[in-house]
Amino acid sequence: MKTLLSLIIKEFKLIFRDRWTIMILIGMPIVQIALFGFAITTEIRNINFAVLAPQHNETVRKLVERIDANTYFTFVGYIDQTKDIDQAFRKEKADVVLAFKSDVGQQEASSNGIQLQIVTDASNPNTAKTESMYLMGIMKDYFSKANIGAAGVTSSVRILYNPQLKSTYNFVPGIMGLLLLLICAMMTSIAIVREKEVGTMELLLVSPTRPIFVILAKMAPYLTLSIINYITILVLSVFVLQIPIVGSLFWLSVISIIYVFLALAIGLFISTVMSTQVSAMIVSMATLLFPTILLSGMIYPLENSPVILQYVSCIFPGRWYISAVRKIMIEGLPLHYVLTEINVLILMSVIMITLSLKNFKHRLE
Repeated sequence: MKTLLSLIIKEFKLIFRDRWTIMILIGMPIVQIALFGFAITTEIRNINFAVLAPQHNETVRKLVERIDANTYFTFVGYIDQTKDIDQAFRKEKADVVLAFKSDVGQQEASSNGIQLQIVTDASNPNTAKTESMYLMGIMKDYFSKANIGAAGVTSSVRILYNPQLKSTYNFVPGIMGLLLLLICAMMTSIAIVREKEVGTMELLLVSPTRPIFVILAKMAPYLTLSIINYITILVLSVFVLQIPIVGSLFWLSVISIIYVFLALAIGLFISTVMSTQVSAMIVSMATLLFPTILLSGMIYPLENSPVILQYVSCIFPGRWYISAVRKIMIEGLPLHYVLTEINVLILMSVIMITLSLKNFKHRLE
């Protein structure tokens, strides 16, 4: 045990000699949270809206004031005629128009209530849909509190888990899956390949030290860094991005530890296949970085992908981990809802550890 502890201390000293690497590894979660939390976002802000109403009575004015008070919308003025809506879109003066079909006073007196229409520029359909949902939610809330019927607004919208539609609720689980995988797998594979490349790994393996101790000592620093990054991401998510951990923190941590061990096994496997640091880096990025971003649901919903890619994504651990994190952290679901993800990650870990240790011993003995 003293031998293993000595090797671990030696590896920590080697890593901390390269201050830039440590700064990058520790600072990576902060940079990622800052980018995806504040700079890179799917939320739509500064939406310019105009209003088409035959008469600007009190109901119309109060509704305009209510929408304009929202941080997402900016009132740009009234439109007199229906034909002017198209011109407002073409000249980029408005992004969405709220059109009242007839005199609001007469509609309030009628049994049908107020009828209105939301007109959006659907050249970007996702943007148009989001703008409509934002506007519809504000109007529903206004009409319900004002006890005014809104027959023209027939949709009923209820948003669960993320009522403010913050994109950070989607990105944070993805950042966790990406960073933990890259730090454990990529950095571990590069560290071991570096020893092989300079010829020191063979010297370690022929020494009285058991080979398994050498491997554990190589993995220990990156396991520690991954745990630090995991804690950093959670702290920043809760206190900076205001994302609550709705579910069990204990089970979230257990799943993350399983995922970390799987990533370490993947890094070990890559180190047994590659002989240079450059090749290990390329393989890691090709097999870990890009699939995690594109085929894990981190940014794009998997349901939008072709069926063949949905099946291919099953072999990448990021898909299962990110799905489990969302269910526990965001949705607050109990453990039995993520048993499939946990079993898949455990199975992948057992397979990768078995293959990695066997192949490692075979190649370097």
